[in-house]
Amino acid sequence: MRLTFLGTGTSYGVPQIGCRCRTCTSTDPRDKRTRTAAVIESRGRRLLIDTPPELRLQLVAAGVTGIDAVLFTHAHADHVHGIDDLRAISVKHHAAVAAYGPAATLSELATRFSYIFDPAVRVQPGTSKPELVAYPLAADRETEIAGIPVRPLPLPHGDRAVFGYRVGPLAYLTDAKAIPDDVRAALTGLDVLVLNALLPRPHPLHLSIPEAVAVAQQLGARRTFLTHLTHATPHAELAASLPAGIAPAYDGLVIEVSAA
Repeated sequence: MRLTFLGTGTSYGVPQIGCRCRTCTSTDPRDKRTRTAAVIESRGRRLLIDTPPELRLQLVAAGVTGIDAVLFTHAHADHVHGIDDLRAISVKHHAAVAAYGPAATLSELATRFSYIFDPAVRVQPGTSKPELVAYPLAADRETEIAGIPVRPLPLPHGDRAVFGYRVGPLAYLTDAKAIPDDVRAALTGLDVLVLNALLPRPHPLHLSIPEAVAVAQQLGARRTFLTHLTHATPHAELAASLPAGIAPAYDGLVIEVSAA
């Protein structure tokens, strides 16, 4: 199994518009953070997690030419507003892309992007549109998606629940403020854990970096990678400050995941 981090930045992205801080002006390519997304590959199949605004650029940079399904975590703009870029995939394969996620998220997407999900919306001859079909997932119920067992895990994120996903020895959890006890019970025996870690200080909607480190140490995955990062800490400085087994992810990072 392979995990590719397409984007690892927060909703502003890094560099942030109009900012001249040391991270935003850094020459380290790891400090260029597009909005958060990832691809999981297993047995020749690919699952895309979220469709951020830079999706086209991310997929091209990673050499991803197709996906078998998309898993949505929630409907915030930084996680979904690149959804139209899936047009290149549905048109190329002459088939709708299967979209999975929380029922409320898929319902919100169907309202916000009705031209994508409503088969009654027709395009002019010679033009095209993205085609997606929504499949709501039940929390904590493993479902086979494109031949890959996927377990959606509900996580608190302000006034809504988002889905993290466990796929075999890998768990990808983003935009969580905490990891509830029942979800922790589903996160044993991991080779790779991905956690959002927004800032060095507390935030009302996200795990902070110290909180994410504490969660990682409690869960005991062999390797933990932090994502959804801001411009508050340059990559090299953050990496040097973290305990063994915990590292910041960066755009384009590829991780080979082993059976735990």
